[in-house]
Amino acid sequence: MGIADDAVEVRAQGWRALAALHGLIESELGRELEASAGLSVVEYTVLDALNRQDGWHMRMQQLARAAALSPSATTRLVTRLEDRGLLTRVLCADDRRGIYTELTGPGRDLYRSARPIHDAALERVLDDACEQPELAPMVAALHGEAVPAR
Repeated sequence: MGIADDAVEVRAQGWRALAALHGLIESELGRELEASAGLSVVEYTVLDALNRQDGWHMRMQQLARAAALSPSATTRLVTRLEDRGLLTRVLCADDRRGIYTELTGPGRDLYRSARPIHDAALERVLDDACEQPELAPMVAALHGEAVPAR
């Protein structure tokens, strides 16, 4: 193997570690949020994104990017959350084609009760991942710690 092949393998190992860590986090968050708050990870992500906005609203396109969903998947998800009374859609006053999405009172309340569950589960899975040598550097990077050179 040449130097270029070694670099490709290092990147591939990094990608595999990232995918493994993402899978662990997604799985643990999914279990905890569903059991304790009745939310999927992507539903929580949408509530979190909306909660972080001034005035608690976002255009649908921004929300799709924040949740890493296609526009059609975002529309279906927003409809489900709207049916549950957790958010609402509002027409943009400046552009009648634009639609904003914002949290309702119950949506904010559910987000506030789900956030400690999310944060504790995330911390727990990251602590566990630190014990796995192939994931420890990725966790260190997430914590902003220096990652030892290879």
